Amino acid sequence: MSTGGIPSSLSPPAKRKKVSLGDTNVIDMADGTNGSNNHAHIDESLYSRQLYVLGHEAMHRMATADVLISGMRGLGVEVAKNVILAGVRSVTVHDEGNIVMSDLSSQFFFREEEVGQSRADICVKRLGELNSYVPTTASKDKLTAEFIKKFKVVVLTSSTLDEQLQISKQCRENNIALIIASNRGLFGQVFCDFGDQFTVIDTTGDAPQTAMIASITKDEQGVVTCLDEVRHGFVDGDYVTFSEVQGMEELNSAEPRRIEVTGPYTFKIGDTRGFSDYKIGGIATEAKMPKRVHFEPLEKALNEPLFLESDFSKFDRPPQLHLAYRTLHEYIKKEGCLPKPWCKTDGDKFAELAAEINSSVIGTAKVDEVDGKLMRQFANIAAGDLCPMDAFMGGVVAQEVMKAVSEKFHPIVQWFYFDALECLPCDRSVLTEENCAPQGSRYDGQIAVFGRDFQKKLEGQKWFVVGAGAIGCELLKNFALMGLGCGRDGKIFVTDMDLIERSNLNRQFLFRPWDVQKAKSVTAAEAVKVMNPAINIVPQENKVGLETEGIYDDDFFSQLNGVANALDNIDARLYMDRRCVFYEKPLLESGTLGTKGNTQVVIPHLTESYGASQDPPEKEIPICTLKNFPNAIEHTLQWARDLFAGLFKQAPENAALYLMDPTFVDRTCQLPGSQPVEALQSVVKALVEERPEDYKDCVKWARHLFGELYHNQIAQLLYNFPKDQLTKEGAPFWAPPKRCPHPLDFDSTNKTHLDFIISAANLKAVIYGLQPHRDLDLVKNLVDSVEVPTFVPQSGVRIAVTDAEAQAANQGQTDTETVEDLKKSLPPVESLGGLKIFPQEFEKDDDSNFHMDFIVSASNLRAENYGIAPADRHKSKLIAGKIIPAISTTTSVVFGLVSLELYKIVQGHSKLEDFKNSFINLTLPLFVYSYPLAAQQKEISNSLYRNTKNEKQYRTNGPFRRIVKPNSTKEKVFKR
Repeated sequence: MSTGGIPSSLSPPAKRKKVSLGDTNVIDMADGTNGSNNHAHIDESLYSRQLYVLGHEAMHRMATADVLISGMRGLGVEVAKNVILAGVRSVTVHDEGNIVMSDLSSQFFFREEEVGQSRADICVKRLGELNSYVPTTASKDKLTAEFIKKFKVVVLTSSTLDEQLQISKQCRENNIALIIASNRGLFGQVFCDFGDQFTVIDTTGDAPQTAMIASITKDEQGVVTCLDEVRHGFVDGDYVTFSEVQGMEELNSAEPRRIEVTGPYTFKIGDTRGFSDYKIGGIATEAKMPKRVHFEPLEKALNEPLFLESDFSKFDRPPQLHLAYRTLHEYIKKEGCLPKPWCKTDGDKFAELAAEINSSVIGTAKVDEVDGKLMRQFANIAAGDLCPMDAFMGGVVAQEVMKAVSEKFHPIVQWFYFDALECLPCDRSVLTEENCAPQGSRYDGQIAVFGRDFQKKLEGQKWFVVGAGAIGCELLKNFALMGLGCGRDGKIFVTDMDLIERSNLNRQFLFRPWDVQKAKSVTAAEAVKVMNPAINIVPQENKVGLETEGIYDDDFFSQLNGVANALDNIDARLYMDRRCVFYEKPLLESGTLGTKGNTQVVIPHLTESYGASQDPPEKEIPICTLKNFPNAIEHTLQWARDLFAGLFKQAPENAALYLMDPTFVDRTCQLPGSQPVEALQSVVKALVEERPEDYKDCVKWARHLFGELYHNQIAQLLYNFPKDQLTKEGAPFWAPPKRCPHPLDFDSTNKTHLDFIISAANLKAVIYGLQPHRDLDLVKNLVDSVEVPTFVPQSGVRIAVTDAEAQAANQGQTDTETVEDLKKSLPPVESLGGLKIFPQEFEKDDDSNFHMDFIVSASNLRAENYGIAPADRHKSKLIAGKIIPAISTTTSVVFGLVSLELYKIVQGHSKLEDFKNSFINLTLPLFVYSYPLAAQQKEISNSLYRNTKNEKQYRTNGPFRRIVKPNSTKEKVFKR
């Protein structure tokens, strides 16, 4: 298959362009005014995924902060990009210099024709496009104390030690947070000083843990025992508050109590002897307590450093790198330049200077023995500038900026060092001063580290990027700056079938507001082509899967050097993993969840595959809990989602199939159990019993639905199981975790009640092609005129108490008589006058379609039934929409790490210990690295596979690949 003959699109885009159903209320971060400083409101359509990471309060605090970022090379622009996308009040970018060709190694906003122009001026134009709510200005003058006073955070990415010490003093005097960052080749440094007493409101960012209580003892050290359904999740030192406790009510109004964990289901809360006797119930909820963090000023921290430990395989490295960076400042001051790449003379001179400086250091910064080899290594690549390193450190620094202004998440205290020396070739004799000398090329920053021969190798690579969302944008940006696929024989393929949505703009930085509803892959390809016109990129809009194996076939995979996944679902990742196993191609796998991220590198015959180990499946909510016994808002939201699917998707789909497919009834009757009755009943209701003629009928239907769901069903449940019901064992039936419900009486003056009617009626109208209405007075008058018969509970109604009972009821034999009656009730299709039905596919991000309005009101009404605290629209969308929280900083960090692993693959590394999988949590912050797990090997008898003739002929799609070497009597099975 030729590389140029691949069709750009096999199947239509996954998401159609949206058609508004009417006006909608939009809350803007800046009242809809571009460049405004008024952050009274948050534009949730833009910041929705980030809001689930930070929360509204933190976002509001960020919206009051002015940030200065000094140095607009690769690291500085990465920090600025992420901070602007995050949504602070304003950003000022500072740089006194002009663009040089080597800046293009890592600076994605510079163009070759702009060499010689002001860095600050060029940056500010393009950074300003990222977020219209964040005014971005440029400064080219020397930084002064008066100028610095304007900002809440100052970030220095390209400054001398003398400048850092001077600005540190000025920041301290004016209570300004200071962050210093520097990348030198494969080495990185971050320093944070947020003041003498910095308050962190929430150190972890995790949702508060909750536990349902079974008992509380009355003792000097009262012991709380939780229900044994789920471990409480608390740790020693946590604080908890109590609610809904009966008997020992004093706890419900008490201040947060510090706990001592005694087991997975128990903890102590201190003296409870003065309280009333515990009776039943109660919920313990983790209380987030503020934490004070002390920082030392730079002058003191240089000599008495506190290091953030990260890579435990290099636990002794931070003090050495602390010395190396200090030495570099002194070297530049003495020599007037950086050490030349891979110059032995300069390296030796640097190591001697390091030893001299170390001997004069007073304090804990002094190392027992200077690592001369490491110092020479540092000097050899100090002139390098690598975009993966800038992406990684830029994400880390931007997150620290956000911590400083939002007071959320624990900051770095105080020094963080990182290196990726494993990216260098195993044979370093090829790294000569001549091979790594500047070429006058845009890749000089990379050549200084790896040499020009390696650069040519990168340019000839062919890679397949699957996905062009936030992950894909970062990958493609890094690939373009690295020169991957930019040579005559190189190529990058990228596929994504989605269209750009407004909510993408907050973290998918290749896209702009004018790109909304355009294809992601095409737009991303155009954007990186501007960054590096030499990149050979082929955008496609195909879904990867069985249906596209005619496109992504043997010829396609045989040309590839590797695959980089940029996917957001497990099924697609597993599929691509199987394809890479089949075709023996390296795979770069990664993912993010809020401030957490992970990377995994898969190398043929060396490491295990992505599919070799998987997370356990999510625990499902029991059927009976959803139907009759919810005890948490998650239960009512899932119930509302199921209700939406049944009323507005499944039932209309059945009716639409009946109208279009003459075989629908026959096929339905062949379904097992109660499915034929349920499906045919839904058609009869949709086309006969509940078919509206006008909007008034839709309101009437919604009012009857309210009565059935929130009054009648609850009244029947209480009739079967009264409040004082006892079990066979004599225990209260309505004991925790069960909550005893109460019916609701409809009240059109109650906002939630009316929201339910409006959303349900409008969804009903849309399904039948009727005009929806948003006039509250009209709907209120219509619903008040609806007559609703009084409900009387009936005896003999069976309600399942356990999942086993519910499943038994659904697995009974088909009621043939009922099916025949339903078939007779179906109207002839020709009698319906060309009726069209429009089933609704749930879409959480369109605020004009009534979908989330229905979910929120339906869930909160059920929560009211059961005495569960309601959830606002923001939380409801997160849970019901199964939204993955996302923030640009994590994406930047993760795909910096991914790109570093790509260097190793292209280098041809073949040892397990050369590669690293990683897990990061920017909240804590935590950085954990590990070697990949090795591929498992087993020997089996050759006789089992007699037809296997050579090493590559026999393969499977699963995690095992069987290989038989010619003339061998044994077969090896490699689990990858």
